[in-house]
Amino acid sequence: MGEKTIGVALLGCGVVGSGVVRILAEQRQLLRERTGMTFDIRHVVVRDKSKARGLDHLPLTTDARAAIDDPNVDVVVELIGGTSAAREYIEYAVSKGKSVVTANKSLLAQRGPELFALAQENNACIAFEASCGGGIPIIEAIMRSLVANRIDALVGIVNGTCNFILTKMTQNGWSYEQALKQAQKEGFAEADPTLDVSGRDAAQKLVVLASLAFNARVTERDLHVEGIDRLQDIDIKYAAEMGYVIKLLAIAERVHGDQLALRVHPTLVHKGNVLADVSGSFNAVSVYGSALGHALFYGRGAGQLPTASAVVADIVNVALGVTPLAFKQLSVFSAANRPPRVLPIEELQSRYYLRLMAMDVPGVMAQITRILGENGISLSAILQHEANLNQFVPIVITTHLANEGSVRRSVMQLDALKTIQAPTVCLRVIDQPKEFAGN
Repeated sequence: MGEKTIGVALLGCGVVGSGVVRILAEQRQLLRERTGMTFDIRHVVVRDKSKARGLDHLPLTTDARAAIDDPNVDVVVELIGGTSAAREYIEYAVSKGKSVVTANKSLLAQRGPELFALAQENNACIAFEASCGGGIPIIEAIMRSLVANRIDALVGIVNGTCNFILTKMTQNGWSYEQALKQAQKEGFAEADPTLDVSGRDAAQKLVVLASLAFNARVTERDLHVEGIDRLQDIDIKYAAEMGYVIKLLAIAERVHGDQLALRVHPTLVHKGNVLADVSGSFNAVSVYGSALGHALFYGRGAGQLPTASAVVADIVNVALGVTPLAFKQLSVFSAANRPPRVLPIEELQSRYYLRLMAMDVPGVMAQITRILGENGISLSAILQHEANLNQFVPIVITTHLANEGSVRRSVMQLDALKTIQAPTVCLRVIDQPKEFAGN
């Protein structure tokens, strides 16, 4: 059996794209030994060849359509990002029967079903492992390795920028502003970090993961999203005193049988939970399956080579025929999938962390507990430091399981008191998996 050559057209050669070039060059012999194939980059599409410094040795072009049309190109790799030109080129490629590899979670979250339907109509496929979790093979796990499981929940740290910031705030005692500045300095955060710190990046990844896990047509509109941009270092300190760390979690879980609770928000995670130890730019996704139970997928969720590793794996699986066969047989981002029955955030059942600024006068705790009690909220723990009389001091409360709507109503009533300095901080608390309880 002779050696086969696989032609690759690379659309975009930024951080991840240059990582793909590097891996295909450095591991050329290894890939040949493992697959019996040689992977050749036929075209590298850039906006301006004169500005493509350091890429002079590559077959540069500015004509994406010509690169896709090349009969010697077997796989098109889209790494330009965004949702306009990327969508145009992916649609063009699959309409020509060319298989596509992409890391574009924004486009998949917005147009996944339409793009996948077009690919199937034209006997092409779309591989997208690098769209979520960087180098972690979470897409592979959900789509194929866990195919025998009914997925009951996904709980993940899927944004390396936010996790880096929160790690610095936790370990160094830094403010949000200090941690963000350091993240930008080290290249983990963009000059405009809004997509990351607002929670939208994590939300787009959760759309992809939840769509696959629950065979539902999930959109960003189905998610409740809160970022870390308003998080204060004092709450990280108090959380630590109570045995928790704060993480930005992406959560998708089945509730009441066939409803989905879909949300992204800062969350208090018990220090005994394995997610509490995920630091820096690392990502981790806990998956709860009907047969498997709990499994954790952990690794670098960002960076040039980890993400490029996932892209190259997709290229190889497309060339081997693994991805095309699975794409044809499995229901992946199917337009036929129904929209999920989404649990309104007001109906969520969770535990909560409340930080109130209360005047240190007799009777204030009685007012607080009365309002919480009238709304059916049971207290789990209270933390209060000594202070001078008549000053506003922080009172930190964690609750037992409570209804989100009741908690919001309580916060409004508390903030209306003359003895409370609004706004009260409200964060959700997640319990550790049962198998870790008592460890």
